[in-house]
Amino acid sequence: MEQVATEPAGGAPRGAEPGDEKSGAGELTLAERAYRAIRDRLVMLEIRPGAPINEEQLAQSLGVGRTPVREALKRLQYERLITTYPRRGTFATEVNITDLAHISEVRQELEPLAAAQAARRATVADRATLTALRRELERAHSGRHAAAELMHLDLQVHRAVYAAAHNPYLEDTLVRHDNLATRIWCLFIDRLSDMAGHVEQHGPLIEAIVAGEPEKAAQLARGHVEGFERAIRGAI
Repeated sequence: MEQVATEPAGGAPRGAEPGDEKSGAGELTLAERAYRAIRDRLVMLEIRPGAPINEEQLAQSLGVGRTPVREALKRLQYERLITTYPRRGTFATEVNITDLAHISEVRQELEPLAAAQAARRATVADRATLTALRRELERAHSGRHAAAELMHLDLQVHRAVYAAAHNPYLEDTLVRHDNLATRIWCLFIDRLSDMAGHVEQHGPLIEAIVAGEPEKAAQLARGHVEGFERAIRGAI
C-alpha cells in the first residue's frame, strides 16, 4: 500500500523536498502526494516497465482527482520514469541495462560530493534523522527485513543524505539518478544474494556524516556506488 499522505520528503522524516508545494497548514498538496506515490511505484517496479499508465485508475487508487495525477505525470516524464507516445498513450519507461554506465558515471561524481557536503552542513535535525536510519540499518542487518523493505530503506538513506547536503540542485539531480539506479536494482533483485549487506554499507557512511568527516564520507559514498555497479554487472 502507498502511504501517500505521510511519506516524508525524499523518504526522510524531516519535512518536504525542495520545491514542494504546500497548503497553508503545511500539508503536501494533492499533486505532490500523487507525484510521490506514483514515483515510488515506478521506482520499485510496482508499476512494471512498459506498463500503460491509466490516469483514472491511478486517481482512484490514490483517492485524488485526475488533475493532481496529470500534474504528477508531467514531472515523472521529465524524470524519465514515464514516456508518452503520440496516439499510443503513456507508459512506464523500460529499464535498459545499458543505462547503468551512464547513471553510475553521474553518481560516482556527485554522490561523494553530496556525502561530503552533508558531513559539513548537516543540522541537528539532519543528524537525528540519519541516526534513526542507522538504527534501522542495524535491524536490517539482523535479517528482519524483506527485500522490498530493504529497497525502501536504501532509498530513505540516500534521500536523507542528499537532503542533508542542503543544495537543492544537487539533491534534485541525485534523487532522480538514484531512482533510475533503484529501478535497475529491482529488476535484478532475485539474482542479488546479499541485499542486506549492500544496504548495511550505509552504516559507516552515516557515521562519517554525523561525525562531520567529509573526506571519509566522500570515500565511502564513492565505494558504495562502485560496489552497486559491480553487483549489478555480476548478476547480469
